[in-house]
Amino acid sequence: MTSMNKVFADLPVTIFEAMSQAARDNNAINLGQGFPDDPGPEDIRRAAADASINGYNQYPSMMGIPELRQAIASHYGHWHGLKLDPMTEVMVTSGGTEALTSSILSVVEPGDEVVCFQPVYDSYLPIIRQAGGIPRLLRLEPPEWRLNEEMLRSVFNHKTKAVLFNNPLNPAAVVYPREDLELLARFCQEFDVVAICDEVWEHVVFDGREHIPLITIPGMRDRTIKVGSAGKIFSLTGWKIGFVCAAPPLLRVAAKVHQFLTFTTAPNLQAAVAYGLGKPDDYFFDMRKDMARSRDRLTKGLESIGFPVLKSQGTYFLTVDLSPLGLNETDAEFCWRIVQDYKVAAIPVSAFYEQDAVTSVVRFCFAKKDSTLDTALERLSDAVHRRKR
Repeated sequence: MTSMNKVFADLPVTIFEAMSQAARDNNAINLGQGFPDDPGPEDIRRAAADASINGYNQYPSMMGIPELRQAIASHYGHWHGLKLDPMTEVMVTSGGTEALTSSILSVVEPGDEVVCFQPVYDSYLPIIRQAGGIPRLLRLEPPEWRLNEEMLRSVFNHKTKAVLFNNPLNPAAVVYPREDLELLARFCQEFDVVAICDEVWEHVVFDGREHIPLITIPGMRDRTIKVGSAGKIFSLTGWKIGFVCAAPPLLRVAAKVHQFLTFTTAPNLQAAVAYGLGKPDDYFFDMRKDMARSRDRLTKGLESIGFPVLKSQGTYFLTVDLSPLGLNETDAEFCWRIVQDYKVAAIPVSAFYEQDAVTSVVRFCFAKKDSTLDTALERLSDAVHRRKR
């Protein structure tokens, strides 16, 4: 048989699919993969249904329907003071992963180096390599997961073409402060680097924290590609509506990639997202409060049964550092044990590393109903103590 593309042929099944399958096989509660267990906002779903019945159902504009592009520009102008031209600086894609793929393929050429921070989302590295790029991996560490000048200085050089930066950071649940953003911006400008910013969790931030888009940091407006996701903003992960925002020279090329990936996206879902982005501020603040309440419920429950929780600043996730527990097992071994023995699925953070992995941290998703979280906690109540005996 003819050999296949090694970039993809040699990839394992993702840890998300593996753990979700293990959850199904073991009839376990899935706190691994990041999706809520409610159907999402009814008014936005009804707007999609109405647009499907009464609206336009043929190919929409490749760049996205005008109403949604205007809504994206208005939304970011309102929340971040970011002025965007909806016709030349905004594009709609079929989800955040496609937005990232279009962005990477538009920037990276064979031999280019691309800085990535581990823990790293699983789609980044294969797409960089398919473009002929060379990932330069930096290791972030618990409990803070912060950037520093020494680590950036160790990889940025004249071959660096781009940096991929996820903020808020999945799986570590960190919302980066301005200090870290300004440090990264300084290196981007010093080495003439394009920043591809995965900001899909931008609205899921807690405790009064503010998400600061890197594109708003001085000097970064014309060298940043900002990626967003309606699925994450509205807890409608199956809709796969992504946003790409960038200066015209960057967006024009990303659009040429997008036209040969998915070309366009369901118009009824675009119309509903446009409606959703125009909702009053209280909607977004209430969403954060509800998510924070679920975070606190799972945090308190895990702490009460002996798990050291690293407090989540954003995303649907919190993490537990197993290292103080003396369990004599890695994060991956722990996750396989609890899905089989305790019928609860989680994700080992080591799966987000390609080299020099942190092997003591486990990710749990708290975007679930109270009853789901409580049942999971009941099942896990003896997972720490029984292993120590």
